[in-house]
Amino acid sequence: MTTNQLLKPVTLKRDKNLYIGGCDMTELAKKYGTPLYVIDEDTLRSVCRDYKKAFERYPHTRMMYASKALCTTAISKLLDSEGFGFDTVSIGEIYTVLKAGISLDKVLFNGNNKTEEELDFAIKNGIGRISVDNFAEVDLISKVGGRYNKVIDVLLRITPGIECHTHEYIQTGQLDSKFGFDLSQIDDVITKIITEHQNIRIRGLHAHIGSQIFEPQCFHDEIEVLIKEISRVDEKFNIKLDELNIGGGLGVKYTESDNPPSINEVADVIIDSLEKHTEIYGTEPPTLFLEPGRSIICTSGVTLYTIGSMKQVPNMTKYVTVDGGMADNPRPSMYQAEYVADVANDAEDREKEKVTIAGRFCESGDILIKDITLPKLETGDTLCVYNTGAYNYSMASNYNRVEKSAMVLVKDGKSDIIVYRETLDDLISHDVIPDRLK
Repeated sequence: MTTNQLLKPVTLKRDKNLYIGGCDMTELAKKYGTPLYVIDEDTLRSVCRDYKKAFERYPHTRMMYASKALCTTAISKLLDSEGFGFDTVSIGEIYTVLKAGISLDKVLFNGNNKTEEELDFAIKNGIGRISVDNFAEVDLISKVGGRYNKVIDVLLRITPGIECHTHEYIQTGQLDSKFGFDLSQIDDVITKIITEHQNIRIRGLHAHIGSQIFEPQCFHDEIEVLIKEISRVDEKFNIKLDELNIGGGLGVKYTESDNPPSINEVADVIIDSLEKHTEIYGTEPPTLFLEPGRSIICTSGVTLYTIGSMKQVPNMTKYVTVDGGMADNPRPSMYQAEYVADVANDAEDREKEKVTIAGRFCESGDILIKDITLPKLETGDTLCVYNTGAYNYSMASNYNRVEKSAMVLVKDGKSDIIVYRETLDDLISHDVIPDRLK
């Protein structure tokens, strides 16, 4: 079993109260307030090392953390210390990595609508790779590269036609997608680059076939398509593409019914497919780039809430409300995502009951967990929701004008703040009242 198959952090213990990273979750809730994002450093480092160990037999592997899952300076610094590079999709993510003291030669800039401002910042600061997504972007990259007299290394993002069985909102590898070039367009974009833009150097291909993937065979098929295309490009254009970025997307365990493949299983499928298809198509083994995001950060993260009001609908649902919800975790309302939770304080002697955990926001759809059986909850209890490291803080909002939550990193009984809680003044810091309204 690898870390992505765990439902809860590796350091989780209960001694009456719940402990993660050696820290009492009820004490953290008192010290920092709730909602509170908590990241367990040992779990995060464990999953990084699981990935590195799983791919040891393919030495041409480079791990690129998908920053969109959770991007802060502390998280970036920690992942850099584990030997990871970074897949970024905005100037904000690039800036965060840079301010963490990390060289941008370890960074890939990805995305389907990069602005000139973003490309200027990335190229000026020495971005390692840019994933080219469309024809207009080719011209823009060349223009900005010329501004700094730089040759820009790029990957061509393509849609390989591999469709994984995952949520339709997060499928990206199928033929009809907003991302990347269709296979039928590859010759045209290569011709455009080699005839019009000598300051762009094509290094390889890039694809991403989905998220929360439970079927390793998807990666096998993706690699076959990409290696075949690398061979064809070499034969037609005499261009040897030596880099292959297959994206990320490995699933994690959010509930007991989830059964994601292990990192080892996925690594075996990927490496076997690379070895098989490079031999079939007569290509050299490329440098393999992976972009795990959710499976790196998700299990290390939990969110703490304080229980507030309760409502029993006669002969129906009992709603228990927490002091957060869709603003700090929009995934249940957006994707119908499911979670599990525990009471963090000592409640083992209480009788159990089935309840629905509701958020505090003014939306009927602000439901965090439907029909969960827990010890009978009381106002003031601390609730710990698991697997909230990915796409919770990074998708958080100020809906209902609520301050964004703090985040702490825990290890060996110590907690460190890595994101401060927003204040009321933070909320209005960018507001302006025109003179004519004063």
